[in-house]
Amino acid sequence: MLRSDKPHAGALRRGRYSESGRVYLLTAVLHGREALLQDFALGRLLVAELREAHEIGLVHSLAWVVMPDHLHWLVQLERTTLDELMRRIKGRSARRINQRLSRYGPLWQHGFHDRALRQEEDLRAVARYVIANPVRAGLVKRVADYPLWDAVWL
Repeated sequence: MLRSDKPHAGALRRGRYSESGRVYLLTAVLHGREALLQDFALGRLLVAELREAHEIGLVHSLAWVVMPDHLHWLVQLERTTLDELMRRIKGRSARRINQRLSRYGPLWQHGFHDRALRQEEDLRAVARYVIANPVRAGLVKRVADYPLWDAVWL
């Protein structure tokens, strides 16, 4: 049994299933919701890790947006599990960002949220929802004005 100071932390992992070829919407949050990723250069360090996961065939990246304190990523899982993927992305980006900031300690909150999409769901609609996050958060008036997002349909 997993132990945690947070009574629901283990529930996030219980029943998590990773299916190759399935599309997932993933969300990860920075530790303490610190808005470090509002710095464009730091956000690009995370983007480099997302792109590398795509380029080496772990996932087919469909859409993503890097918000100041969290990440939303729409992926088709290929040659990895959700846990391995997120451990890689969070670990590698934390090392790079902490190194750039000359700091130590956790960058990301423990765990992540995942939602498997049903086959009948409109992937483009989900992608539009993902990349519209900065507009809904009031960071910009138009998606095109926000620098840290991408989608394969462009």
